[in-house]
Amino acid sequence: MRISYSLTKDLLGKIFHAYGFSEDESGVIVDSLLAADLAGIESHGIQRMVRYDYAILSGMVVVDAKPKTVWNTPISAVIDAHRAMGQLVSVQAMKLAIQKAKMTGIGMVAVRNSNHFGIAGYYTRMASKEGLIGISMTNSEAIMVPTGSRQAMLGTNPISVAFPADPVDFCFDAATTVVPRGKLEVYRKAEKATPDGWMVDADGQPCNDPDKVIQNISSRAGGGILPLGGCTELTGGHKGYGYGMLCELFTSVLSGGPPSYRTYQEPNVADSAHFFMAIDCNAFGDPEALKAACSGLLEDIRNAAPAQEGQRIYIHGEKEVEFAATVYKDGIPVNEKTVKEMETIARNLQIPFSLV
Repeated sequence: MRISYSLTKDLLGKIFHAYGFSEDESGVIVDSLLAADLAGIESHGIQRMVRYDYAILSGMVVVDAKPKTVWNTPISAVIDAHRAMGQLVSVQAMKLAIQKAKMTGIGMVAVRNSNHFGIAGYYTRMASKEGLIGISMTNSEAIMVPTGSRQAMLGTNPISVAFPADPVDFCFDAATTVVPRGKLEVYRKAEKATPDGWMVDADGQPCNDPDKVIQNISSRAGGGILPLGGCTELTGGHKGYGYGMLCELFTSVLSGGPPSYRTYQEPNVADSAHFFMAIDCNAFGDPEALKAACSGLLEDIRNAAPAQEGQRIYIHGEKEVEFAATVYKDGIPVNEKTVKEMETIARNLQIPFSLV
């Protein structure tokens, strides 16, 4: 079904304000959350509200947390989030990275002791909108089984890079696993088996039951989601595993936070770590010339010979911009179970519910 974008935005604002966030903070959280639905990334949009509701009410997210910069140089910083809402500290961190980049040419900020931060592309687009190159990544609850293992050790560990371009900024944003956990949640709600090649069970055997794998992940019973490329080196699984490791190094190691397999171990403590980077194109030449070169590269790829007549070749970030136009016009496509979850949340907070 589809629900009104404007009514959903208004409802979410009231919900987060009822949790205790200020109107400005609620606006930031809602903007980040709906950015996923606007991009067609259902797994990270309002589908996640039930997870945020639990995290906030259980104290996993500290509503009045005061993130603190614990290390600072002209080009870098480390922030202890003190269990703040992931979106709030992440926006703060990327703004700081952008500020440092405009002053020195590059800005890098690592964050520890945080929570789920939504989609990585939200923060890299903050940089590209300012004419800068943006990079962001995060570790998360252990969900990826390394190549050759049946034990989840790394998170979905997404990486995003955004680069200014015309007519649409390049924006790559992807998990280093075949799919993120949120995709399994979508399949579970739809009561559908997942495609082959996504997951393994506690014994390391192929599995298509999302509920079983999610339970195994939560209980640390074994198994999980495969890295990009699948379960063997023959199909390139070691490459996805390696990308996940790169993300881990930049997030948990640089921030001084725990690695994925040590997050979510204490009751109601996430301990996620993030990394943000902004690069001023002036460091490499005329920003407009670099933007033109990037735009030309992207246009050449768009015009590459199609595999089939009439098939369109997309650039990363292009589908998301086009999908957003349909959401503004026709509403947010959403599972009915997600709507019921949001209705329950609103009712518990004594907020009138209407999305259509």
